[in-house]
Amino acid sequence: MNIALVAQDMKKELMVQFCIAYRGILLRHSLCATATTGKLVESAVGLPVKRFLSGPQGGEQQIGARIAYNEIDLVLFFRDPMATGLHESDNALLRLCDMHNVPIATNVATAEVLVHGLARGDLDWRDIVNPKSKLER
Repeated sequence: MNIALVAQDMKKELMVQFCIAYRGILLRHSLCATATTGKLVESAVGLPVKRFLSGPQGGEQQIGARIAYNEIDLVLFFRDPMATGLHESDNALLRLCDMHNVPIATNVATAEVLVHGLARGDLDWRDIVNPKSKLER
């Protein structure tokens, strides 16, 4: 499965800790991320991550395009609910996931449920309904 990682500034450390905790599961999948989040995960966790632009400079839009082209199966998007104002790209990412039936977690509790489901094979329906190849690294 192709998994996208996005974390707003105050949630980047949480994303790293999450990836450390679930490294064994995530290692079996292809990961992509916005620039800083991807760099942090790669260096701290040792997982290979295809990095896009930073979030504010278009990284979320790049991930959104891949969702629209059925190249992403799961999104872990750790948002900061205390951040002032919701970014337009945040709404776009959520809307694209809804439109294309891509599971998305916006907090660590939901992310844990999805990752455990991923490990059990609960998301294998994505490969049946939407066959595709792995992300290029």
